[in-house]
Amino acid sequence: MGYGSYRASDWDKLRNSRGISHATAVNEIFKNTKLNPKYDPRNINMRESVDSADSPESTPIIIAFDDTSSMGYLAKEIAQSSLNKTITEIYDKNPVTNPHVMCAAFGNCGDPAPLQVTQYEADIRIVEQLLDLWLVLRGRGDSGDPLVWYFAAKHTKIDSFDKRGKKGFLFTIGDDDIKRTLSSEQIATVFGDIDVNDALTPKQVLTMAQEKYNVFHIITKPLRESVCKSWETLLPNSTALVREENVKDLYMVIISIMQLVNGMDRKDIIAQWPAEVRHDISDAIKDVRVGSEAEPKSFIKKIFGKS
Repeated sequence: MGYGSYRASDWDKLRNSRGISHATAVNEIFKNTKLNPKYDPRNINMRESVDSADSPESTPIIIAFDDTSSMGYLAKEIAQSSLNKTITEIYDKNPVTNPHVMCAAFGNCGDPAPLQVTQYEADIRIVEQLLDLWLVLRGRGDSGDPLVWYFAAKHTKIDSFDKRGKKGFLFTIGDDDIKRTLSSEQIATVFGDIDVNDALTPKQVLTMAQEKYNVFHIITKPLRESVCKSWETLLPNSTALVREENVKDLYMVIISIMQLVNGMDRKDIIAQWPAEVRHDISDAIKDVRVGSEAEPKSFIKKIFGKS
């Protein structure tokens, strides 16, 4: 899917109709208390981002967030502000052509809804479907990012890659460590795929997703050394850091990363943002390296004073 075009005025209407403000509690934004079958991966063969008259050069973008117990503030920020600002800034700054956005909420394999995925959309349905997800807010421990990667690799069809050889973008956002493996039983339970016979390591699943997506992870909340070390090992040059107090800057970090990938100069990227946030954005993306910049660098030493 991916028809139509996003307008900020549509967001204003939707926000007003649902009574969403900065004072609205997270459970008043995400009102569903059970999994909607249309967002359950077990019921989804393929999510498609297709070219059309409206989107002749579509760019698929997956924005996936951790919905476990510690991440309510993140879901609230994405729903109240960041998703709308991300989309409007894409249209304003053109880091990519014809954006098609899919949202995903992920938890742990033992959760009642380990993964939920919307359609790829290009208009206000992006936000409507986000608000239709069940915010589970339970569980903790290893991150469910590999669930998102597996879905992107095995259950999406994107014209940008299939027709033009151009990768989409996949952003996962959360504060946890990485799940060690996805067992064949877990894959069958979460996705309904019964043809996977062996467990898949995070590296294997990530490599599958990277065939057609530029994959990035954004670490949030107070930073923990073990978590940062795991991500630095698995995803060097593609991990950003957004502290909890700067979560309002999330959309600027996402836009900046897309601009980096598409060749914009790092100094120009930072200079485009308001002066009061430039240091925070520069700090958030300083270890995201692409092209000739992409030499492994340790952000563990920078943060914790260790190698």
